[in-house]
Amino acid sequence: MRWGILATGGIAAAFAADLVDLPDAEVTAVASRRRESAELFGERFGAARAYGDWESLAADPDIDVVYVATPHTAHRAAAGLCLQAGRNVLCEKPFTLNLRETQELVALAREHDRFLMEAMWMYCNPLVRRLKALVDDGAIGEVRTVQADFGLAGPFPPAHRLRDPALGGGALLDLGVYPVSFAQLLLGEPDAVAGSAQLSPEGVDLQTGAVLSWESGAMAALHCSIVGGTGGTASVTGSRGRIDVPSGFFHPERFVLHRDGRDPEEFTADPADGPRTSLRHEAVEVMRALRAGEKESPLVPLEGSLAVMRTLDAVRERIGVRYPGETVTVGVG
Repeated sequence: MRWGILATGGIAAAFAADLVDLPDAEVTAVASRRRESAELFGERFGAARAYGDWESLAADPDIDVVYVATPHTAHRAAAGLCLQAGRNVLCEKPFTLNLRETQELVALAREHDRFLMEAMWMYCNPLVRRLKALVDDGAIGEVRTVQADFGLAGPFPPAHRLRDPALGGGALLDLGVYPVSFAQLLLGEPDAVAGSAQLSPEGVDLQTGAVLSWESGAMAALHCSIVGGTGGTASVTGSRGRIDVPSGFFHPERFVLHRDGRDPEEFTADPADGPRTSLRHEAVEVMRALRAGEKESPLVPLEGSLAVMRTLDAVRERIGVRYPGETVTVGVG
């Protein structure tokens, strides 16, 4: 499977490094706004072609799928360009800046009959998939609460991309997308959303707390931060037990299942699946789906990504974060 890599930053390099280790994948071409960056990246990962513009990559007929790794403020433009040119697309998370942009990308994918997937690697992680299967099979009964946190210690200066409104800065979109996606993986889209945040002088969220609620009575308490390093823990409590993920819930090494009346059971990652930070699983899923002729992945369905963006928009509406050029956001509840 021939991949194009659009952008040459850290996440693009991490993905390409995992990609070249797969026997059925190759980095065929890379594009950057600076040709020199594309050429250096291409030399590093064995790409046959390096482009100094996005349009040339999108037009390359030898590419089966493009991985979009730009900052999320450019996802709509970059992924949209590729879809309109007839390329299949894997687009980094958060899918876009807001729900409207995600809706536009989904519409373009369907109009041009192309594959599109958000690079929510957590959903493709084998151990996370095992956790979800246990919950779906009723191992802990009916889900009552989900708790999850993701925070970085910082401090990040005002000029850093995580503090820059023009780059969609703030904790919520960059980090909070993981707790929100984790909760919605297990419970679906919430019926009500509440949120509170500490904002920076630039107007982005330094840390945000959100409470999601469902008509079933289930609730999720979620937190993200760029001013405090958290444990990255998660817990799912049900009517007959709970599952605890002690750290790094979005790429866990292990989790513990507690069932009422039974000894705890520990589930650990299989070393054969590679390092816990590996992005290979999402690449494998994209290639599986493409070979099967699917236009979206059942692991990361487009409706699920749309639902997560609706929730992120709703949280931003509650905490008062809006980015340059945005119109009024529309959220749930």
